[in-house]
Amino acid sequence: MIKGKVENIKDKIDGNELDLSLSNLTEVPVKELAALPKATFLDLSCNNLTTLTPEFCSLTHLIKIDLSKNQLVCLPEEIGQLINLQHLDLYNNKLKQLPVGFSQLKSLKWLDLKDNPLESTLAKAAGDCLDEKQCKQCASRVLQHMKILQEEAEKERERRLLKERELEKKKEAKQREKEAREREAQKKKKAEEKEKKRKEYQAQMAALAAQELQKKKKEEKKKKAAQNQGKKTVSESVPKAKRSICSLFFSLLLKLLLLLIVGASSILAVCQLTELRKEAFCVPLNVQFEETVRWAQSLEVVQQVIQKMSDLRT
Repeated sequence: MIKGKVENIKDKIDGNELDLSLSNLTEVPVKELAALPKATFLDLSCNNLTTLTPEFCSLTHLIKIDLSKNQLVCLPEEIGQLINLQHLDLYNNKLKQLPVGFSQLKSLKWLDLKDNPLESTLAKAAGDCLDEKQCKQCASRVLQHMKILQEEAEKERERRLLKERELEKKKEAKQREKEAREREAQKKKKAEEKEKKRKEYQAQMAALAAQELQKKKKEEKKKKAAQNQGKKTVSESVPKAKRSICSLFFSLLLKLLLLLIVGASSILAVCQLTELRKEAFCVPLNVQFEETVRWAQSLEVVQQVIQKMSDLRT
């Protein structure tokens, strides 16, 4: 035998009992024990065990376990898996409390927890184990106590889960509010950008409309100027045409008048200076001419003209 392990475990079997007491063990050889399902009574007393591994709880064939006089400070939570365990001796260890899973040892009929620094409520529930009856009562009371602790632990776990759910819901609600605010901010930003683009578009359209209006005004101004110029040209050309027509008319009229005067003068000259003055058609003309001359001589202006002409002759 070497420290911490056992050689030739099979040699330690006596019927259904495997005696590994006083073996100076610091850990339980779980694999070797699992290979011996007929050994339902395991004696591990008087060793140096401080803990039991969770794998130890897979030895479900065990009915009786003696762990007295070790250095155990705790038991694994999975100890409730030892569903066939009826007898458990934990005398003279360093246990302060038992795991909640201890309440699952439904087959447990005998328990010894003497000489352990148990916490007060557990110590009170355990009581003494000085004889068979007290040890059986210890098992019953401790299981009942652990069930209560398990229920309280379940309630506490449920309260914790409920609190966690509430916190999670609050967190989700805050996240949703945050996302909603972000969506609203994004929506507002998009609306502002859209409004900005709309205003820019309207400004561009207004500028284009102003340019178009300015262009149209210029075209209308040019058109009106052209029309006014045309009207002016027409209005200027019409008087010129009128003046040319009038000038032509007066010129013709003057020529006719001169022609008449020359004709009349020629006729008067013929009637005054030639032998024709005694003719019938010249007599009235001569008479009219003499009357006209006398009338003209009676005018002061004509007299002045005649006087000036006389003066010029002299």
